[in-house]
Amino acid sequence: MNQPPRVPPRFVPTLTEVVQVAAPPAAPPAFDALAFEEQLVHRVMQRVDALLEQRVRQAVTHVIEEQTRSLLPRLREELDSVVRGSLSEALAQELASPR
Repeated sequence: MNQPPRVPPRFVPTLTEVVQVAAPPAAPPAFDALAFEEQLVHRVMQRVDALLEQRVRQAVTHVIEEQTRSLLPRLREELDSVVRGSLSEALAQELASPR
């Protein structure tokens, strides 16, 4: 039962560096067609929204400019009538007031 201590052999190999075991390559992610379609629809809708905003702004600007051009002659006539009427009324009041 009592045995003398064991003496290791004289040339015992020693570990001097850590060896990494390469992990098996991960399987490529599965293609998610539904997620791809949703992303595509989202991006397309963002572009459509931006284009529509720009085009509607241009169309409204064009319509307002045309309406303003067509209103100018009527506005001038109306302003001329209001100014003449106001001038006539003020002149009549001035002439009618005692001094």
